[in-house]
Amino acid sequence: MSDHISGPRALAEPIADITDVYAFPSPERPGRLVLVLNTLPFAKPSDLLSDGLVYRFRLRPLTASAPGDPVPFTVLAEEFVFDCVFSPPAWSDGNQGTQEGTVTMPAGDAVSFRVNNVEGGSSQGIRVFAGPRWDPFIMDAPAALKTIATGELAFTDPGSIFLDGKNVLSLVVEVDSTLLGGADLVGVVGETLTRGKFNVRIERVGRPEVKNMMLAPKQFDPVNRDLEIRDLYNLEDAFGLGPAYQGAYRARLNANLAFWDGLDGKTDWAIDEHGDHPLTKLILADFLVVDLTKPYAEQASFLEIELAARRGKTHETCGGRALNDDVIDTIFTQLVNAGNGPVIRDGVDQASRPASTTFPYLAAPNPNPPEPPEHL
Repeated sequence: MSDHISGPRALAEPIADITDVYAFPSPERPGRLVLVLNTLPFAKPSDLLSDGLVYRFRLRPLTASAPGDPVPFTVLAEEFVFDCVFSPPAWSDGNQGTQEGTVTMPAGDAVSFRVNNVEGGSSQGIRVFAGPRWDPFIMDAPAALKTIATGELAFTDPGSIFLDGKNVLSLVVEVDSTLLGGADLVGVVGETLTRGKFNVRIERVGRPEVKNMMLAPKQFDPVNRDLEIRDLYNLEDAFGLGPAYQGAYRARLNANLAFWDGLDGKTDWAIDEHGDHPLTKLILADFLVVDLTKPYAEQASFLEIELAARRGKTHETCGGRALNDDVIDTIFTQLVNAGNGPVIRDGVDQASRPASTTFPYLAAPNPNPPEPPEHL
């Protein structure tokens, strides 16, 4: 759950709280892109999806920016949207509730499916699953929070997955790449919105831990120390931030990224002539980057496209984010030493029930998940 409880609105409406977004080429069906949106932290095995929400994937083609640009990709105007909505649950005595879902594709065609059907609904170049699943995200979250509180790296080896065995509500949409207009490189973001004539974005997620590890801490920010910034950030378009709050986002990121960089006692990311951290603009371009021409890969692909572009090199992997990727080690290593030193490990390397390489990819839900602490 790299994005759970990422602001007051997410805390108030857990059903709309996105915990993670994943995007990767299908390991069992070459030529297809898998999109995963996980919601509802600490879901019960019987929980169903909300009939009051739109669960949305947005994809935009990307092209390379000019050499030296801190954001190595230009977002094109064309957009491919996959909207999923769900019927009100139908309950019968002693049985788990049933629910129908519908996904609308970019051209307006719709495909219906039954929630909790592991075979998924399949038609017109897509395959869809929705239902509770074992949360695949791995992180020693208490150690990360202790690091922020103390100013010293608090990871141990081994670490432990926070509340291992918790569930989430998963939406998995597998898309034939021919539905994406021939794009080779795409940006991917997941969103939850209110359903009706007037859609209000509640949450949006691109890369993991942007909101909770990079935007949430207030104490290092000399400009907006009292501002809870994440609800404002969630309202923004990931592919084009509005001008009103960009200064606040930059100030928060500049301060927090400098904190992370200083944890090993040296500076690996020198600020630029405008006082910005070199990663600030890249982080604010907050979407997963996937190369549809590359095959599925684990562990070496997350952030590989972005980092290769920053170095002026050609990327080698599909990028994006696979379900079994240990993204936290990658993120903390880049934040703390820019990859110029040892890997910063949180002591957790894989899920106790890893995802598979067959649809719907995520492991079956835990029938007896741990209870969350009372303060969550």
